[in-house]
Amino acid sequence: MRVDRAVVDTNVLISAALRSSGSPRRVVETIRDNNASLLFSDDTFVELQTRIRRPKFDRYVSENLRDEYLLQLLVASEWVSITGSRLGCRDPDDDRILETALMGEADCLVTGDRDLLDMSGFRGIPSLTPTAFLHETVDRPGAH
Repeated sequence: MRVDRAVVDTNVLISAALRSSGSPRRVVETIRDNNASLLFSDDTFVELQTRIRRPKFDRYVSENLRDEYLLQLLVASEWVSITGSRLGCRDPDDDRILETALMGEADCLVTGDRDLLDMSGFRGIPSLTPTAFLHETVDRPGAH
């Protein structure tokens, strides 16, 4: 599977920031290394900003390093506009992620969220776990 445009859920991005190894980190690195676009809307980036700055993460990574990570994402990502449409996700807060994927014409959505995974294939956009994304884009022969 070729991925030129992807939406990565907040929880995956936070996991990538907090651990220097593992599937979430490899997802972000794969997107970057393949010059693919990481898609955000204002709503999804604000969600990431507010959650990653929670004090409970201080014991894993300093606030300064988390801010640096946000800055790196900010300059290396593409923004799309969303309207706050209701798209039918069980968790209405996840509709913003689906809408970002739709408006950004994403090739996939990477998430560990069961509500979003259950909507895989929504309007042609597969929802993949980080492990499945890596299998489809990196580990599969000829995937590059």
